[in-house]
Amino acid sequence: MTNKYLTIYSSIVEQIKNGEIPANTLLPSEHELKDQYDTSRETIRKALNLLSQNGYIQKVRGKGSIVIDINKFDFPVSGLISFKELADKMENKPRTIVHELALIKPDNYIKQQLHLSSKDQVWKIVRTREMGGEKIILDKDYISKKHVPSLTEDICADSIYDYLENELNLTISFAKKEIVVVEPTIEDRKLLDLDGYHNVVVIKNFVYLDDASLFQYTESRHRPDKFRFVDFARRTHL
Repeated sequence: MTNKYLTIYSSIVEQIKNGEIPANTLLPSEHELKDQYDTSRETIRKALNLLSQNGYIQKVRGKGSIVIDINKFDFPVSGLISFKELADKMENKPRTIVHELALIKPDNYIKQQLHLSSKDQVWKIVRTREMGGEKIILDKDYISKKHVPSLTEDICADSIYDYLENELNLTISFAKKEIVVVEPTIEDRKLLDLDGYHNVVVIKNFVYLDDASLFQYTESRHRPDKFRFVDFARRTHL
């Protein structure tokens, strides 16, 4: 027999997900929930604790339980995963829009990031990710042509990493990441639905192959309200 607190937890989660209980509103009090579900206060507290642990509510002393906006998407900070792999796990599938695919001579900034010479060429790929009808990620990729001789718009609209690994047989090994918060550029304002936000969260990725060759530099520019960046850290004693 299912524990009653799990039934109550599932009921409240469903109400949050379908919008019956909006984000940033207070749940009914423990006493009201006890009467609503005809159960003990201890059972309600167990359900609320589980809601808090799983990121649905925030308990605020003196106020109660505030519903957290769950329309965010978890992006692992330390992992190396393609957007398509993340998107495949989402219920509401996002759409990728390719704005630019060009083979260019890198400017000084990109040459510095990818350790290139003036003779080298890079693929420049500019894509937005649309979720729920809103463009909320702008990805700007620069990939060294000496590692990736050709690219197409269809590949960029689907998954570049799938193409690199399964067609070109490259082994993508590791990445160094830098996260900064900056003011939106003119390009950000043009290609993203910023909805009045005055900052974007930028993840800079330096991606390496298994022979330690740096082949890709990416700026993934995020509207701040729709994302949470997650990692798992365990304390170690020195």
